[in-house]
Amino acid sequence: MTFAELVDRVSSKGPFQFLHTVLLGLPILGMASHNLLQIFTAATPIHHCRPPPNASAGPWVLPIGRSGKPETCLRFVYPPNTSLHNDTQGATEPCLDGWTYDTNSRDSIVIEWDLVCSSNKLKEMAQSIFMAGILVGGPLLGDLSDRFGRKPILICSYLLLAASGSGAAFSPTLPVYMVFRFLCGCGISGISLSTVILNVEWVSTRMRAIKSTAIGYFYTVGQFILPGLAYAIPQWRWLQLTVSVPFFSCFLLSWWLPESIRWMVLSGKSSKALKTLRQVAAFNGKKEEGEKLSLEELKLNLQKEISLAKVKHSLADLIRTPILRRMTFCLSLAWFCTGFAYYSLAMGVEEFGVNLYLLQLIFGGVDIPAKFITIISVSYLGRHITEAAVLLLAGGSILALIFVPSDLMTLRTILAVFGKGCLSSSFSCLFLYTSELYPTVIRQTGMGISNLWARVGSMMAPLVKITGELQPFIPNVIFGTITLLGGSAALFLPETLNRPLPETIEDVETWSLRAKKPKQEPEAEKASQKIPLQPCEPGLGPS
Repeated sequence: MTFAELVDRVSSKGPFQFLHTVLLGLPILGMASHNLLQIFTAATPIHHCRPPPNASAGPWVLPIGRSGKPETCLRFVYPPNTSLHNDTQGATEPCLDGWTYDTNSRDSIVIEWDLVCSSNKLKEMAQSIFMAGILVGGPLLGDLSDRFGRKPILICSYLLLAASGSGAAFSPTLPVYMVFRFLCGCGISGISLSTVILNVEWVSTRMRAIKSTAIGYFYTVGQFILPGLAYAIPQWRWLQLTVSVPFFSCFLLSWWLPESIRWMVLSGKSSKALKTLRQVAAFNGKKEEGEKLSLEELKLNLQKEISLAKVKHSLADLIRTPILRRMTFCLSLAWFCTGFAYYSLAMGVEEFGVNLYLLQLIFGGVDIPAKFITIISVSYLGRHITEAAVLLLAGGSILALIFVPSDLMTLRTILAVFGKGCLSSSFSCLFLYTSELYPTVIRQTGMGISNLWARVGSMMAPLVKITGELQPFIPNVIFGTITLLGGSAALFLPETLNRPLPETIEDVETWSLRAKKPKQEPEAEKASQKIPLQPCEPGLGPS
């Protein structure tokens, strides 16, 4: 009996699995709100220079820019007392006395700290610092998770996100706000990591895909909740507090979650693991099954994992052989491009000129069909074709935005939504594809490095948007071109459809050789069909 079958005996398809999924999934609803929060808390309203204190009474005249619209960052040195349309000449100066904002717009950090004109880079910097927190939190909390367990890190991450998110709502200055947002990113990284691991390690093999998809849809639903909250709560501080306080409840509820059985056994806590399994069995009405379990049976089922855990592996193993070097390079580029382009579109909602709340609902809603189509595609067409196709389509749609005039907002929105859906599909495919490509002994390391590149991409996306000050089309050229490179790199990855998971690095090499064999030796392959088949090597199945 495998360990997955052992878990299946006591916890599959019972009330425990339902409650476990709900407790892990509910915080993901709020996590989506935090990831995309600055769409609303950092919205830039219509603005123009405030008149100087000694300006004469009467209509305020603004310079006209090249686009034919009033300048937002310049004013006349000596405002002429004429109409706006008849005077476009004269010496200008920056907005020395601040700005006047549209009174009908929602409150935001942009209005509070004047993050416009020369200071608009600070708005993008705030989002990049948040992403930097996710980047730093991944390896740091991942290592702590391996040392102290998945549950303690998950509990602490809930508390960190609740406290730092609430602190951001009371920030007196922009630097303090950025520090709290950085800590929010660290907390989100810890929640993501521990949730994925606990979700996988407490479910049988046949239920893994279903439960993983269910957790993924919690994030999708969370994208629908955010615009509703933002519409009801126009003040950015109250909105920040509203999406943060519920994590205090998650902190309290998470104490009910059981620790990973695998981690407890591998950490020498087999007795506690056995006790936990028996408690879960009793909760599911399988108390007798739980009582039949023994320490010897538990250790026997995890014997292979225990032996593999004793062999130390490092980051260098990801590039030890040619096939692993190729896989690591192509996967890293695909992950980077996906995170890079995804957040360029997801955080650029207000650029498309459509109602901010409605567009965010559409951007969130496209994930539902995107994930469904991805499941069908990877199951029938394969992972390799699916990943390359969605990235190439996403890159093409971003580049197409360059050639669509800014007044055709509907067409620009359609292209952006299509691109975002493709990138959402890429994320779904990559999580599965990466876990299937890397062997068991370095799978967690490979997933960690891959996810790290996605965070680097998401952190760089807001900074690249700043290049739009030079020419408006430059960001889309960068985003689209790099995404096309990621799609091209995916074409060089091997297919994993209907292949067993590799256990060791040697399995990956053997797998690669078998994949090439039909092309290199077609006649020998036909002849081999007449020879009785030999037993497969451990960890491998028929090609």
